[in-house]
Amino acid sequence: MTNRRKQTAAFDPDDRLLTYAQAAEVLNTTPRFPRRLVEERRIRFVKVGRFVRIPESALREYIAAGLVEPVTLRGYYSRRAA
Repeated sequence: MTNRRKQTAAFDPDDRLLTYAQAAEVLNTTPRFPRRLVEERRIRFVKVGRFVRIPESALREYIAAGLVEPVTLRGYYSRRAA
């Protein structure tokens, strides 16, 4: 029972729930990509009856996790020193 409370507390009720098409639009992909993310359990999702919805915050987390910061090089030797 405690475990169930922890799971529901992790979901913000004010978080917008998106369909696969809406999630794909945010990610700028086809709807197949968010479906695959859910199928492979690589992103959080919510089951609403038989429907699957993806919280907008889950998409933000997924995008942030894949963010690659640029490397600034001052010269040839600064790259070799690293």
